Amino acid sequence: MQHTVLITGAGGYVGQMLVRRFAAREDVAKIIGIDKEPLPDLIKDEPKLVYIHTNLSDNDGWEEEALSHQPDIVIHAAWQIREMYGKKHLQWQWNVDGSDRVFDFCFSHSFVKRLVHFSTVASYGARKDNSVDHFYKEEEGFRKSDYLYAEEKRIVEQHLEEKYAVAKEAGHEIEVAIVRPAAITGPRGRYMRIRFGLQAALSGQLKESFVHRLVSLMTKFVPATHTWLRQFIHEDDVVRIVELLAFSPLKKKYDAFNICPPGAVVRPPEMAKAVGKKILYVHPQLIRFVFFIMWHGTRGRVPTSKGGWKSYSYPIAVDGSKLTREYGFQYGPSSFDAFYYTNGEYEQYVPKELLRHKN
Repeated sequence: MQHTVLITGAGGYVGQMLVRRFAAREDVAKIIGIDKEPLPDLIKDEPKLVYIHTNLSDNDGWEEEALSHQPDIVIHAAWQIREMYGKKHLQWQWNVDGSDRVFDFCFSHSFVKRLVHFSTVASYGARKDNSVDHFYKEEEGFRKSDYLYAEEKRIVEQHLEEKYAVAKEAGHEIEVAIVRPAAITGPRGRYMRIRFGLQAALSGQLKESFVHRLVSLMTKFVPATHTWLRQFIHEDDVVRIVELLAFSPLKKKYDAFNICPPGAVVRPPEMAKAVGKKILYVHPQLIRFVFFIMWHGTRGRVPTSKGGWKSYSYPIAVDGSKLTREYGFQYGPSSFDAFYYTNGEYEQYVPKELLRHKN
């Protein structure tokens, strides 16, 4: 069977990698990419790609153009992750209303057979009573949060479940797979598209402006609370997982998966080793104060929005074994190796002096 795949967020970090991976498949005839950003150089010469430059929430009828191609597989990866200062209503339109339109498109047309939706582990909720020894499983469900990214993702998953139930009742036999990734990293994420975030700040890669240099100065040490932890998944694993869930037979019509490699999480000592710095242990309330000052002082240029301090202070660890147990998927690099080494599909783009290859 020749597939036509619709990818929202096709111009983003993961979206571009999915375009390249899927275009290399003989059973993919066409890829419809939608993104609010212009067509990126990495995928501009892909002959199978039809690129729609628009925001999912805009009233310019992207559905009509997508309808003409009749995609049978839809990957919903578009998202405004960084909170926009003073523009919560607009961000809600982009993320929640835009997602609703994607879901409505999928559930309104019988030619769409499968939907893969990107969610996040952040929606399990970073709270003071979380334990570093507890690994959340899919059945535990999400909790309300004052961190906008996590809360919007929670609400969108809720909408998806409700819309799926209605479609199922109406007899639409669509399959849905949800992926909830840990922090995604790898050579492309760290060296091809340096963005303002934890990895870039601690690695000393922020040098473009005064604000960047200020943050780099503030992270001469690795500031961490005693319950701080991170889990990382390699970008290549993310692509392989989405490919598996998009093209292989599914065991359930509707299912969700934490995607995170097994093994040890990254704690402050490991992070300090990875970025070549010393640890400075601080109280969560200090993190909260600094986040508040930097958010309002820079009018959002430093992405430390409301509630974000909790994700930096309190642990959220997840169990990603369901995918291995039910589908036999074998993860590649561990959390630490994914962050530290440069192995991967996009290692060729890493400057030679920064290569850290693990044999």
